[in-house]
Amino acid sequence: MEVDNYSSEEFLRALSKSKELDESYYLSQGVRSSQSYYAPPGPGLPLFTRSWVPPPDVAPKALVFMVHGYGNDISWTFQATPIFLASRGFACFALDLPGHGRSHGLRAFVPDLAAVVRDCVSFFTSVRAQYQSQPPIKSFLFGESMGGAICLLIHLLDKSSAAWDGAVLVAPMCKISDGIRPPWPLPQLLTLAARFLPTLPVVPTADLLDKSVRVPEKRAVAAANPARYRGKPRLGTVMELLRVTDDLAARLGEVALPFLVLHGSADAVTDPEVSRELHRAARSEDKTIRIYPGMMHSLLFGETDENVATVRRDILAWLEERCSDK
Repeated sequence: MEVDNYSSEEFLRALSKSKELDESYYLSQGVRSSQSYYAPPGPGLPLFTRSWVPPPDVAPKALVFMVHGYGNDISWTFQATPIFLASRGFACFALDLPGHGRSHGLRAFVPDLAAVVRDCVSFFTSVRAQYQSQPPIKSFLFGESMGGAICLLIHLLDKSSAAWDGAVLVAPMCKISDGIRPPWPLPQLLTLAARFLPTLPVVPTADLLDKSVRVPEKRAVAAANPARYRGKPRLGTVMELLRVTDDLAARLGEVALPFLVLHGSADAVTDPEVSRELHRAARSEDKTIRIYPGMMHSLLFGETDENVATVRRDILAWLEERCSDK
């Protein structure tokens, strides 16, 4: 699967034919995939998980732990990236966040992002324990949009160099764009209402697909996702995301792990300027930023195939450089 010759046609056709990619598709890409449920400790709800790994005779170059964005899931368009990375030798793992995809919980209700972070850490730790080796295999975080914010929060829980070998942050939601952020005085009113009706799906916002996906054919496929959340954002979710992203924007100077942050200059969902600020403020010695002129929010699916190939090439090069023996 050559990066420069990427074509989404086969992937889109496979999704259009069925609500589930079948085993033959994974095998055609040189990838093994499995799915399961993970029960986090404590009061957490059962979470749907997937893995995409190289063939048995190929030792993984590294482990990549992936986190999807708000309203999304790991079984539809998101899969294109871990399938690609697994075909290039990386073992990838992800879970549907609580209330998303096939995981349990009220749809798209995220009242406590700290609990979500704990669930992710618990699952990722359980997988890493299965890949013990000498020398230890490297482990990377990978997050899109809200998933990028979750990856940074995972890092901020444990900033030791031994915790993670790096992170790939794709259009991270370190701050909600003013274009979709509720205008004043709505946040103040929403804060009050959320105390009494946190699950109410009434927050007005623009259609995220229209603002995220450039190519009409891809937008239609994304819209057909049977697990996609189609309702308005819930009061409690919006207030939690506003709170967490405001806090995260104030803590960018604490980020210390190696990272690659990628953003489209035309992103109207998350703010590319905050990615620039992350790159400026982070204490990390190894930090790289890519701003793609004219690209929108969905860098790894919604853009033209040529643009997607460019982003993939940058991600692959960054990961492989940090897995080399040099």
